[in-house]
Amino acid sequence: MQDKNIQQPAVNIEISEETAEGIYSNLAIISHSNAEFVVDFIRLMPNVPKAKVKARIIITPQHAKRLLFALKDNVQKYEQQFGKIDEQEQQLPPMNFNTPPAQA
Repeated sequence: MQDKNIQQPAVNIEISEETAEGIYSNLAIISHSNAEFVVDFIRLMPNVPKAKVKARIIITPQHAKRLLFALKDNVQKYEQQFGKIDEQEQQLPPMNFNTPPAQA
């Protein structure tokens, strides 16, 4: 069992200017295996039939669970400050992942 009085060393996190600009995404697709979660961030544009993955993040199941809790906590804080987020249904076009059809 870990002693709660022992302080963890501080982590100095740096971010490049390019990364700090961010990438806009309006769709995330999540898949997983027994060892990792893969989150693809995609930007869909109106009347454009093709969309590209703008970023792919691969994390462990443990990090995925921590991300889930962190997102839940942040959404709750956001809604307390700005009001409830509207969850209206968004119609997405059919998606083609350019993978060959499965064969048995």
